[in-house]
Amino acid sequence: MNEIRRIVVTDFKLMEEVKEYLLLVRGKLFRPTLLLLSSEVGGSPRERAVTLAAVVELVHLATLVHDDAVDHSVLRRGLPTVNALWTHQIAIIMGDYLYSRSVTELAELGDLEAVRVLARAANEMSMGEMRQLTSYDALAFSEDDYFRLIAAKTASLMSAACELGALAGSPSYRAPLARFGHNLGMAFQIADDLLDYTGTEAVTGKPTGHDLRERKVTLPLVGALTRANETEKKEIRRFFTRIDPSDEEIGRIVAIVDERGGLDYARGRALEYAESAEAELEGLPVGGPVEALRDSVRHAVGRSR
Repeated sequence: MNEIRRIVVTDFKLMEEVKEYLLLVRGKLFRPTLLLLSSEVGGSPRERAVTLAAVVELVHLATLVHDDAVDHSVLRRGLPTVNALWTHQIAIIMGDYLYSRSVTELAELGDLEAVRVLARAANEMSMGEMRQLTSYDALAFSEDDYFRLIAAKTASLMSAACELGALAGSPSYRAPLARFGHNLGMAFQIADDLLDYTGTEAVTGKPTGHDLRERKVTLPLVGALTRANETEKKEIRRFFTRIDPSDEEIGRIVAIVDERGGLDYARGRALEYAESAEAELEGLPVGGPVEALRDSVRHAVGRSR
């Protein structure tokens, strides 16, 4: 946290207030933890690992701030979003500031390869957000579309975090750790999407049915549609034309998804990606860091149960 504060320190009072609020409501620092663990695989990490971990978390925070503004979300982890407490304009500018400070810090490190890795992830995340904005036809949204979307929105940064960790530790493990991060990110996002159907607000930090309320198509729905009858498909299509669906309408879609096996299907795919992630760890040096990375896979998929 000290390194994050150092990077984003500012004498602009409003930015300082927003920054401190974001650090107050931050998550569990999952991505920087992955980076630090990856840097410890096979040896001792260089000092820059902590800075890279802080940069990855700032990029993640920037994406959350932007996503909340784009989606007009009022809650994040059960607390008001930046755009709800301040304005959408402030949220966008703050997200830009976090991005720009991250790039500046990478430039100060002088590590061009690290810049390449994070720039590629940031570009993929932007493309993923744009894909999601255009994905409103539930019946036309395929499984391939979904996997392409979450690979960009979520898996890209987790893969980058693990790859950056290797660059700051033992670069020879760069490729398997990057693949590990990708598969972990895929499993993590599928599990997160499952929670929108099965979780409670206390667990997810957002109202259950939040994705459906915003007409976002995720894997449980995609999986259910392959088994839904024509009446149910018409009901789903009609739901996605609703501007402000009621809790009862959301409950009905959740029921259809459950009855048609969408939840079980998504759980199965999450476990497949989790197994692929664990397989990437098999050739790495045995030790605490690798075991901790293995535990992170179990944590990612365990949230959906």
